[in-house]
Amino acid sequence: MLKTPICEMLGIQYPVFQGGMAWIADGRLAAAVSNGGGLGIVAAGNAPADVVREEIRTAKSLTDKPFGVNIMLMSPFADEIAELVCEEKVAVVTTGAGNPSKYMKAWKEAGIHVIPVVPSVAMAKLMTRLGASAVIAEGGESGGHVGELTTMVLVPLVCDATDLPVIAAGGIADGRGVAAAFMLGACGVQVGTRFLSAKECSIHPTYKDRILHATDLCTTVTGKRLGHPVRSLRTQFARDYTKAEFGGMPDDELEQLGVGALRKAVKEGDMEKGCFLAGQAAAFVKKEQPAAEIVRELIEGAEPVLKGACKWVK
Repeated sequence: MLKTPICEMLGIQYPVFQGGMAWIADGRLAAAVSNGGGLGIVAAGNAPADVVREEIRTAKSLTDKPFGVNIMLMSPFADEIAELVCEEKVAVVTTGAGNPSKYMKAWKEAGIHVIPVVPSVAMAKLMTRLGASAVIAEGGESGGHVGELTTMVLVPLVCDATDLPVIAAGGIADGRGVAAAFMLGACGVQVGTRFLSAKECSIHPTYKDRILHATDLCTTVTGKRLGHPVRSLRTQFARDYTKAEFGGMPDDELEQLGVGALRKAVKEGDMEKGCFLAGQAAAFVKKEQPAAEIVRELIEGAEPVLKGACKWVK
């Protein structure tokens, strides 16, 4: 089985991170991924500290393996969650939607491995200077908040810019994607959309069904006008939002249009007003299965691809 330096650093069996998907990545899913040999992640999203604490403790009750917490830095509760992960002695913190600089010192003093998501070389260099343990280079193919660069371009650029271990994210849902990430210089992968099909993932059945029947052109990006683009499935909500975004709706009204939309998708399966976050790799997801089986398939699928790579070179 594939082993990389990130496995030894974090005490995990396989170099596979589960994405920190807000409203989706709860303690049960994180524990299932960690028990399967990967690194499960509890997503803090916009939740207050008491809710996140409950999910952390759920994960602790279900696994004795390392797991992490993803902190969305745009959250109004980010300061509280930053303190909470220290109190709960979480092994790993991943961050997104912002710059975690002001929290880095406290996290490092608490013995936490800090692994920020970076959408650019400049951010990767900054996180390196601040003492991050690794970085996650996430391409625009991913679901949720996205940057401009693709995984194919971003990962090797970040690998060239830092000596830290680099985790590749965006567009990875099978062994071929894992192998490609390693060939680009990464030493691990972060996978989100594929885990939406996990049996332990508690999203609404309508959401899961949409993922299982996704096609190559099933996603779209909205929110560029506001400066925080998001990739999701093409639904009535996405069409309405796009129309409003390019139809001149004031920014404050446009912001309000998206409030609560992810919850409506995750909890209610609302096809009219719900925002169903998903990456382009949704087209690869064809079956519901245990999270541990997904982790194993990712690694087992990568090995023959890597071993057979030489056959293409004469």
